[in-house]
Amino acid sequence: MAKRSDTQGRLDDAARAGWLYYVAGRTQDEIAAAMSISRQSAQRLVSLAVAERLIKVRLDHPISACLELAEALRKKYDLKHVEVVPSDPAGVSTTVGIAEAAAAEIERWLKRPDPIIVAIGTGRTLKAAVDQLPPMECPQHRIVSLTGNIGPDGSAAFYNVIFSMADAIKARHFPMPLPVLCSSAEERETLHDQALVRSTLKLGAQADVTFVGIGELGVDGPLCVDGFLGKEEMLKLVEGGAAGEICGWVYDQEGRLLGDAINDRVASVPIPSRETSAVIGIAQGKKKLAAISAALKGHIINGIITDEVTAEHLLAD
Repeated sequence: MAKRSDTQGRLDDAARAGWLYYVAGRTQDEIAAAMSISRQSAQRLVSLAVAERLIKVRLDHPISACLELAEALRKKYDLKHVEVVPSDPAGVSTTVGIAEAAAAEIERWLKRPDPIIVAIGTGRTLKAAVDQLPPMECPQHRIVSLTGNIGPDGSAAFYNVIFSMADAIKARHFPMPLPVLCSSAEERETLHDQALVRSTLKLGAQADVTFVGIGELGVDGPLCVDGFLGKEEMLKLVEGGAAGEICGWVYDQEGRLLGDAINDRVASVPIPSRETSAVIGIAQGKKKLAAISAALKGHIINGIITDEVTAEHLLAD
């Protein structure tokens, strides 16, 4: 039998200590006795289990303030799904809380026994949510990517999540083997005319539920940071009234897709119909407020997972 490495052995011990503490409800003294270690070692192992994300915590108790904000958002924007999570006043992460909530919502859909089509966008928050999914067997479902999985330099796009999601849930998956943005409208038409791409476009249009990130615009926005748009192109979009983007599709402050050269180059699957699909945006934070607000006003999305502070700003808008 192969010998465990010291690192793997310590992670195994951390997982055991974490399970005893969070699942079995044992005290640190009891864990120390059960594992024949000191109390201090037990405490360090439990902390390591959390730090290495071996333990994933979900809050099952609904907080009344969050529920009230969610109901107010639902009424204001006529939404199908709303979830508001507590805000961390000292937090700097753009995904904490909403990634866990998004993972729980994705899991609820995947637990359905009847076959469904799940469309998935891209981005940091979605990747964090997919990383929270537990291993599942979902051969009855199909997962389709709305965005291309090729970066501007030809490499695999880092925040394209369909492959890691498919690995976690063991479902059939349909990637979009294209860049997010093509070099021209003509190139997009040529690529979209390929048989494999046509089938993915058709599947995406039939999605039962869609999960997307919401991107802010500006030189610090994802399209610019990830190299899909140059600084001058981005500044021109903002000056022209663009407010945000979803899967590369750029829209104005009223949530209307721009009829410009950038959207003519977007290779992504069009955002599924809100009449037939639950299209759930996952985003929070001050820098995304304009993009989230516009997406809600224009009914680009009909669901939102966000945090308390963002919800309050959206209701005051």
